[in-house]
Order: sequence, then C-alpha cells, then structure tokens
Amino acid sequence: MKVCIVGAGAIGGFIGTRLAAAGGVQVSALARGATLDALRIHGWRLREGDALLTAPLAQASDSAADLGVQDLVVIAVKGPALGAIAAAIGPLIGERTVVLPAMNGVPWWFGGSTGPLDSVDPGGRIAAAIPYGQVLGCVVHASTSQAEPGLVQHRMGKGLIVGEPEGGESARARVVAGLLSDAGFEVTLSPRIRYDIWYKLWGNMTINPVSAITGATADRLLDDPLVSAFCIAAMREAAAIGERIGCAISETPEDRQLVTRKLGAFKTSMLQDVEAGRPIELDSIVAAAREIGQRVGVATPNIDALLGLTRLFAQVRGLY
Repeated sequence: MKVCIVGAGAIGGFIGTRLAAAGGVQVSALARGATLDALRIHGWRLREGDALLTAPLAQASDSAADLGVQDLVVIAVKGPALGAIAAAIGPLIGERTVVLPAMNGVPWWFGGSTGPLDSVDPGGRIAAAIPYGQVLGCVVHASTSQAEPGLVQHRMGKGLIVGEPEGGESARARVVAGLLSDAGFEVTLSPRIRYDIWYKLWGNMTINPVSAITGATADRLLDDPLVSAFCIAAMREAAAIGERIGCAISETPEDRQLVTRKLGAFKTSMLQDVEAGRPIELDSIVAAAREIGQRVGVATPNIDALLGLTRLFAQVRGLY
C-alpha cells in the first residue's frame, strides 16, 4: 500500500513516522525547503518523551509527479496553504485513491450539497481539484510540534476520528482506520464525522483566536471572568448553528471549559503560529462558523466580533 503525507510538519510528521515505523506500507512525503532536506537525510523522526522513533522514508519530493498515484493521501498542511496544495497534488490521486485531510477547523467539503464555503474554498477551487467522492473525514486529537525541520515532538494525545462525509460506515473507512490503529493511534470509526468536526470546532473556536490576540495561555483566558464570558457567548452561538445543521451538542460551554482547564497552562496552536510568524488558520476555525451561521439564519454577534478582531490583529502583523 502506498501512502503519501502532504505536509510533513507537526501532524503530518507524526502520522507519517508512525505509519512508516509500523511497516507494511510505503510512506512518502510531499514537502519542501528545510523539511524536505531533513527528510531526505534522516527519514522520518518522532520524539516521544526521551525516546526517538525513526523510520525509513520511501521517497520525498516537492513535486507530486515524482511520487505518482497513491492509495492514501494524508493532507496535513495549514489551512491557508491548502488552495495551492490542492492544485498541485493531482498526480497523487487516482480513481481509487482515498484523501484524508488531517487538518484543523471546518474542511472545504463540509458545505456538502449547499456548495463550497467561500471562507475556506473561495470559488470552489479546492473542491474542483480534490474529488468529493474520494474524501474521508478526519479529526485529530493530538498535541505535537516541530522541534526542528523534519523532527516532530509529540506531547499528548493519539486520537484520530475517521468517517465518511455522508455518514454511515464503509469498507474504505474500515481499512484506513485499521491502518492507523496498527500504527498505534487511538482510532474511532465514526458514523457522524460532521458532528465530530463541529464538536472539536466548538471547543477550540474561541480559545485559539483569543489566545492569539492576547498572547495568554489557556488557563489565564479561563481565569478572566470577562474573557471567559465572551467565549461562552460565542460558543452558544456555535451550538445554535450546530442544532440547525444536525450537529447538536448536549454539553454546555461551561462543561467544555472545565475540560480545557484540565489541560493547564498550554499555548494553543494559533498562539504558537503567531509567535513563530506563521499565517493563522482563522478562516477554517472562525470565518467558516460565521458563514454557516449566515446560511442557516443564526445571528452571530460574538463570533463576528471575534473574527473581526483576530483578522485585523493578524493583518497588521502580516499573518493573514
């Protein structure tokens, strides 16, 4: 079986190393720059605690044409890069290739029959490049970072949720879930992947951007009563949207904040991106929620404020 990791960063490198170390599959990488150089020299590398897991790399290139048609393509790039990547990965995708986007936020395909979401796929270019029928939904519950190009540091979590965009189960979903499970991931085969995506979004839609614009760790956001109340108000709007789109959430925002508090004084992925000078994934996390709310008639004044403030913050710093 041939697997290609598109974007061998923190999440892509995590998945790629574990798949390659498990054996039985050829794992290649579509990468560029220093990450590509490091992969060619060292192969896959993943640090977990004091242990370093290494695995051979089938092939690495910055050109999809060099890698050829794959059985499974795992897309693990940041949201702002997906448009350019989608246009370049055509040579990887054959008639039976499964595409698994392991990314944050609402994916380009989430709009389904109502058409592409302008916030994450302006003009439907991504949808045109990646056939909807070959996509398998995925939600990642793991904390990783890049210690240096080509070297991933795993902090916590090995959860992956996999499911068909239209719901239910399928043979291909079971095959991919089994492959990931054999590589040591804690895999859930979900019949409601849209709900799983929305539930994760509901949990991090506020904490990510608020941490980015304040520079505060999650515990400080929750300790501030005004900031916490603002986040709760925005989460209630997202929950109302969820009810309209078949993704009703039974928990309260207060319940979810208690879960977040247990994680301690951590830096969100968006805050890490700001500190590293990388573009932030604002559109798939906040703008998409606002757009869906508009489509289904849910007013989102708090989400609107969150989007406007964070977008301007990022624009001023060249991160959006």
